[in-house]
Amino acid sequence: MTVLRIVIPFGSSAACSPWLGGLASSAAFQADRKLVRTQDWCLRSYLELGARPAAVQVARRHAKNILDEWRMGALADTVELLVSEIITNAVRASARLSHRRREAGQAPGALPVRLWLTSDRHRVMIQVWDGDHHQPTPLNAGLDAEAGRGLLLVETLSAQWGCYAPGGPGGKIVWAVCAP
Repeated sequence: MTVLRIVIPFGSSAACSPWLGGLASSAAFQADRKLVRTQDWCLRSYLELGARPAAVQVARRHAKNILDEWRMGALADTVELLVSEIITNAVRASARLSHRRREAGQAPGALPVRLWLTSDRHRVMIQVWDGDHHQPTPLNAGLDAEAGRGLLLVETLSAQWGCYAPGGPGGKIVWAVCAP
């Protein structure tokens, strides 16, 4: 598979997060460790999708193909699962945003979801943008709940993850770093 475009999200070369190594405690947060810098990561892929449920499967397949191309198959299953969870949340957030626009009498227009994969040949950074500015919030899903565990899964499977609001077009980028 050929990478069609190389893009760094909105000119950003770093992702900020209050969650470091799965720790949500701000006491453990150190300002000099809050950035995951990817400007020197040599492998990059970009995919833009419509905010529809079918986007999840397409994004998973794209992630698997890219990691195979990058010869990083050992991380493929974990990256696929992380991409699936983050894209699912982005599609849901976009659906809520579209619904709010319709209620306000605005035409919702085509809402995209954007996926970036970046690697230094050891780690993979996943970044997903959607147009909704609301930050993802982990839920306390009960034992019988059929949903609500996605962010717990992202936190568990990734070395780091977080969310930030990029400058410019609005929305948010949810990111996760996957390492062996």
